[in-house]
Amino acid sequence: MNVRNSTTPKSENRTDRDLKRQWNSIDWKKVRSYVNNLQTRIAKATHEGKWNLVKRLQYLLTNSHSAKLLAVRIVTQNRGSRTPGTDGVRWLRPHEKMRAALSITCKRYIAQPLKRIYIPKPGKKTKRPLSIPTMYDRAMQALYALALQPVAETSADNRSFGFRLSRSAQDASQYAFICLHNPNSAPWILEGDIKGCFDNISHEWLKENIPIEQSVLSQFLKASYVFEQNLYHTDKGTPQGGLISPILANLTLDGIESILNEQYPDMKVHFIRYADDFLVTAPSREVAEEICELIRVFLAERGLELSKAKTLITHINVGFDFLGWSFRKYDGTLLIKPSKESVKKITDKIRKIIHKAAAWTQEQLIKALNSVITGWANYHRHIVAKETFQKLDSIIWNMLWRWAKRRHSQKGHKWIARRYWYTEGTRNWVFKAATAKLVLFADTKIRRHVMVKLDKNPFIDRKYFLDRLDRVRKCTPWIQTRLSFFTYCRPKFGL
Repeated sequence: MNVRNSTTPKSENRTDRDLKRQWNSIDWKKVRSYVNNLQTRIAKATHEGKWNLVKRLQYLLTNSHSAKLLAVRIVTQNRGSRTPGTDGVRWLRPHEKMRAALSITCKRYIAQPLKRIYIPKPGKKTKRPLSIPTMYDRAMQALYALALQPVAETSADNRSFGFRLSRSAQDASQYAFICLHNPNSAPWILEGDIKGCFDNISHEWLKENIPIEQSVLSQFLKASYVFEQNLYHTDKGTPQGGLISPILANLTLDGIESILNEQYPDMKVHFIRYADDFLVTAPSREVAEEICELIRVFLAERGLELSKAKTLITHINVGFDFLGWSFRKYDGTLLIKPSKESVKKITDKIRKIIHKAAAWTQEQLIKALNSVITGWANYHRHIVAKETFQKLDSIIWNMLWRWAKRRHSQKGHKWIARRYWYTEGTRNWVFKAATAKLVLFADTKIRRHVMVKLDKNPFIDRKYFLDRLDRVRKCTPWIQTRLSFFTYCRPKFGL
């Protein structure tokens, strides 16, 4: 055969075709089952305090072919998979993914510098630093996150809800309601926020207390970053943008709840944390101030401190905002509503989309708005939000009317109304096109959230979480109930 006349692309040699075939033939159900089995064993060993067994099982997991395949799949399927690191490498094609999985090893591992960018904080003029690892470093972090997550889930505070499997912001709000709705509930609230949590965690504390291979952890922590072609070294904090950073942050903050339970066993002191934001209920302002000082000491050991501007002590009758919701008692009745800031953010976001859509077709505008409206409404559907939904629908109608008039400045109001709005059943003014119809906020029915049982572990209590998922699916579209495969694809047997 004349090689020059071959139909095989020069970019794809025989080895690439073999690697492509291997990747496409992987049985992912079998891979996940093997990884889940080891994770379940790690969780059980952690629960029993067998730390030597935990270490051996983590070694088995991080050196297994299945876990490496799964780590590569995780980093190539998330939203940032097409964003390269400082080396400019991306794993887009099957043979590249397979080659990457075969090359992953912890021996002589050295993390490459991170690419630093700054993204705006929602509704603020300040920006948040985001560090982007290379694809190889992301895969290494995903691999060790698979081994560390069972430990983090098993040893976590029960009232910690952020960055955890099968727990959500809705669980946090529901627990806050349980703690505050009673007429005899604690009336004072300590609102806490940790200043630069990810950026200031002590490396020494992490190395002494995080149960994974120390040489690899050191590389994750000490990786320098590049900004405007300058190299900067890091001596504290975990990179925002790293896959393993949320787990490390949770492990760092776990323990506050047990300290408060020991100090205030018979008082109405309840702790609720979501990532680096937390609430503590207290029977008096003096007790809230004592709790604040206890937490300051706890955080100082880890290189952290409370934000003076965002750490407040508030009475429930005055109200406070938490995770986009406003908590306040009105004549002794606790109501949770979307916060004013949250409403302003969604209004501004919709306004920007409509302004950007000056030359879009009606179908394009509807599809862009529907995803935003549905997501925001589903987030707030479990609280007192009906009035807010109706108000937002009215605001959007006015925005769309101005959008339509701007497109047809020479036409009359009746012509514009007939062109973009229709009657459907008993409803007038339905904004729809031939293939799409605008979703209204008020279309989302209010449904109270059933909180997860706090003592359940997704790596051990498989049946509970699958039953809970099935119950939620009966009244909610599947896209809103997706749980991580770490929970859903649990093995039938543990040890």
